[in-house]
Amino acid sequence: MAITVENNVFSLETENTLYQMKADAFGVLNHLWYGAKTGCCMDYLLDYPDVGFAGNIYEAGDLRTYSLNTLPLEYAAAGTGDFRIPAVSVTHEDGSSALDLRFKEYHIKKGKYGIPGLPAVYADENEAETLEIMLKDTASETEVILLYGVFSQADVITRSVIVKNRGNSPIVINRVHSLCLDMPYGDWEWIHFHGRHTMERQAERTSLIHGIQESSSTRGTSSHQQNPAVLLCERGCTETQGFCIGAALMYSGGFQTQVEKDQLDQVRVVMGINPDTFAWTLEAGGSFYAPEVILSCSGHGMGELSHHFHDIIRNHVCRGKYKLAKRPVLINNWEATYFDFDDKKIEKIAKQASELGIDMMVLDDGWFGKRDSDTSGLGDWFVNEEKIRGGLKSLVERINKMGMKFGIWFEPEMVSEDSGLFQKHPEWAIRIPGRNPMRSRYQLVLDMSNTEVVEYLYQVISKILKENNIEYVKWDMNRSICDWYTETLPKHRQMEMPHRYVLGLYELLERLTGEFPDVLFEGCSGGGGRFDAGMLYYCPQIWCSDDTDAHERTFIQYGTSFFYPISAVGSHVSAVPNHQTGRSTSIQTRGTVAMAGSFGYELDLNKLSSEEKAEIAAQVSVYKEYQSLIYNGLYYRLSNPHDDNMSVWAFVSEKKADVLVQGVVFRAASNTLRRRIRLSGLDTVAKYQNVKNGYVYTGQALMSGGILLPEIKGDDVSVEIHLKKIEL
Repeated sequence: MAITVENNVFSLETENTLYQMKADAFGVLNHLWYGAKTGCCMDYLLDYPDVGFAGNIYEAGDLRTYSLNTLPLEYAAAGTGDFRIPAVSVTHEDGSSALDLRFKEYHIKKGKYGIPGLPAVYADENEAETLEIMLKDTASETEVILLYGVFSQADVITRSVIVKNRGNSPIVINRVHSLCLDMPYGDWEWIHFHGRHTMERQAERTSLIHGIQESSSTRGTSSHQQNPAVLLCERGCTETQGFCIGAALMYSGGFQTQVEKDQLDQVRVVMGINPDTFAWTLEAGGSFYAPEVILSCSGHGMGELSHHFHDIIRNHVCRGKYKLAKRPVLINNWEATYFDFDDKKIEKIAKQASELGIDMMVLDDGWFGKRDSDTSGLGDWFVNEEKIRGGLKSLVERINKMGMKFGIWFEPEMVSEDSGLFQKHPEWAIRIPGRNPMRSRYQLVLDMSNTEVVEYLYQVISKILKENNIEYVKWDMNRSICDWYTETLPKHRQMEMPHRYVLGLYELLERLTGEFPDVLFEGCSGGGGRFDAGMLYYCPQIWCSDDTDAHERTFIQYGTSFFYPISAVGSHVSAVPNHQTGRSTSIQTRGTVAMAGSFGYELDLNKLSSEEKAEIAAQVSVYKEYQSLIYNGLYYRLSNPHDDNMSVWAFVSEKKADVLVQGVVFRAASNTLRRRIRLSGLDTVAKYQNVKNGYVYTGQALMSGGILLPEIKGDDVSVEIHLKKIEL
């Protein structure tokens, strides 16, 4: 069994790791260990001195060495003497906020728990086990249920929390994090993923300071600015060596990750819904379900840790027809036409695309309502027949006759003031009574906590999908959210709205993806502003960034790869000079970078030269040859673009027989040696042949000595090396 209990010691074992905790003599649940398997109870490490100003629980009597403020706790609560960051905080009816949680009981179940209304990692009954531990407050009827899902083969543990009010009066949950992890020992650094619109998920590694460091969002989405995923690494940890821990939150709204290094150099990590935009009134008899955290660790560096997350997300988070299937190569008209198009222009782009081997035409913003710019039309999800003459069905049929699939863009959560929907239902837009709303991109946000809004969107979107042969939906969301207020809640419960918004979004996505299982849904929020494991439960790929510049995309895709599988990364070749940066790179370089994801194009093919069109046809053919390796192979980061003047990565097939090395060298240099790169994940005793030039190397040589990259002339030059194992 993956879960064993002996003398109130709970051991959660995966193939290579042990997670251990213990309910002590006072009923306090102590965290003992997370790391390599040890084969014994790790409570011998709990040897604490009498630390000044560290109070003691009443039951400890004269035992001054026993303090909640120093012990590693499995789930820390506010108000009872632990002055470090809490995982949970409530306000009782009498106004007090103490919560003294003690162990009461546990249950072990086959299979993986689910979470009502929220995405969660899923599994067959024989693929996971569930542990439930119930903690109860000593002075109230508040219970906290800790949920653990153990995926033994994947080296992954999931965490979630249920707060239950067994009393006769309401309580207010002020804070409820899904993960609390105490690590008493270690010299830790942390990696978080910051950014901005068009430059998301920039990996930043820093030492921990004494005190609290935070990565968070209050924007109503997981955001461009921070990502709900974090790495903790022992100092000196690399891609291939050292111990590291990763945590990713399956939630698409405001989140908070806090890391505290305390007075004893101990480290605590908490992760969950951001308490700055959250409070929840839990009625008597009610339950609150927190979103899930995916947790994993590795003793062999960050590359192996990434493989754990890629595997669990691809196989146990993503769903539907395209979960593991090859994706169509698509052409999107946005950067080709923006709002200036009609059906003939779209048909012309599709015709050229079909001749080059592209599989799908995607019609982006501007096909609906009165939508000739971004100032109007959102919310009116009916076809603009002045642009699409003869209606959408006719256009789809014409493109299908070319042998191409058809996809379409929606921005369901938004509304323009200049729209029929807003004129009919102004109360559906999020705004505070008596205040002018905050506009962004000329648009307001629909109240997704309102069931009428969710039902309206379901009806209009499902109608489009039922009446037309649409096989792909790009689901966009182009602003942050503020002005939180809804007519559906009383005044004293308005802080529930941000979380209820996310629940409404998930409900709509669940209905649509369930009814249209053969449609490929791609998430988008101004590119990568909502790139999280929660959205991947509904959309197996997400548009990585609105920045399509090949140079900058290497940095964005580098940070993205630490947690999210390559198949989840929407990546396209766009026109030059690039529309975001003005930079020009070769079409070969643009193709190489876009291949590290779900591949496509975002330009007017009819404006290209015959040579460029031939290059595109070749790229499409090559990508289709490599797609299975790119999606199913193990992904290795072979360089750090922030430090190495190049971004190089590799895909290695499951049986280590097929290797694809790709990358971009940023700057050429004169009078210098050729660059070399060490590979990873190969069979050390096997021989590998370079498909292009026939050279043969041993796997050990390629990993120890490396391989020489081609001679570089110019800037932002792509490289590609295909190696195959030689049968001996």
